[in-house]
Amino acid sequence: MKLLRYGPAGSEKPGLLDGEGRIRDLSGEVEDIAGDVLLPEGLARLAALDPASLPAVEGEPRIGPCVGRVGKFPAIGLNYSDHAAETGAEPPREPIIFMKATSSICGPNDDTIVPRGSTKLDYEVELGLVIGKPGAYIAEADALSHVAGYCTVNDVSERAFQIESTGQWVKGKSADSFGPIGPWLVTRDEVPDPQALDLWLDVDGERRQTGNTRTMIFSSAHLVSYVSRFMSLQSGDIITTGTPPGVGMGMTPPGFLKPGQVVRLGVEGLGEQQQTIVAATAA
Repeated sequence: MKLLRYGPAGSEKPGLLDGEGRIRDLSGEVEDIAGDVLLPEGLARLAALDPASLPAVEGEPRIGPCVGRVGKFPAIGLNYSDHAAETGAEPPREPIIFMKATSSICGPNDDTIVPRGSTKLDYEVELGLVIGKPGAYIAEADALSHVAGYCTVNDVSERAFQIESTGQWVKGKSADSFGPIGPWLVTRDEVPDPQALDLWLDVDGERRQTGNTRTMIFSSAHLVSYVSRFMSLQSGDIITTGTPPGVGMGMTPPGFLKPGQVVRLGVEGLGEQQQTIVAATAA
């Protein structure tokens, strides 16, 4: 099942993608793709619906973030050994956790806004894990049962803010528009193995990133278990799991993003995103 949210920013409605790729309105069934809807029983109720019985959405509405009311947006750094190598870092002995502000979350095709003072804007295609069943101290063997589904994430980053300033990575990861998620949440039953998914990203039609989740240092199940040791996980939290090689920071010379460029990316079976890079509006 592919769940989504569509409509103007801040006023998105819940939807479902049917077998023909048409959006079906879920407003008569649920308020949002959020909270208890993501619990196993909530998803089971939606899965039992006949998509043909739901109103078809006309036209081509804006696609919003695939999950609403996200409580936490933890992210994992340097989780692909070849990406760690291109940044000059040693592969970590245990997962590196940082946070992205939930205010960074936006639709998959919304513009990426260059923050004021930015000089090193970068991209990172990633697999996102959407938590369904809440938990803390989750055993790795049980971890995927806490996942409602998966989505494509672009962990947009400002490397000067992230690395060259004092403090934590969160400063370079949290600007408005730095967290495109979607286009849809693909439920866990449609992704038999989250460690066998291809990822890719293009800038202006040039392939920059190519990878597969099988080369993650720490698996999706391990990450859910590990993160839950340090913070309880609630329905709708999103863990974004790291990026394969090919980021702009790792190129010679660096390939940072500029206004006017177009970024396209996707994760196998989870849908594609496209963002245009735009300058911040002057004060």
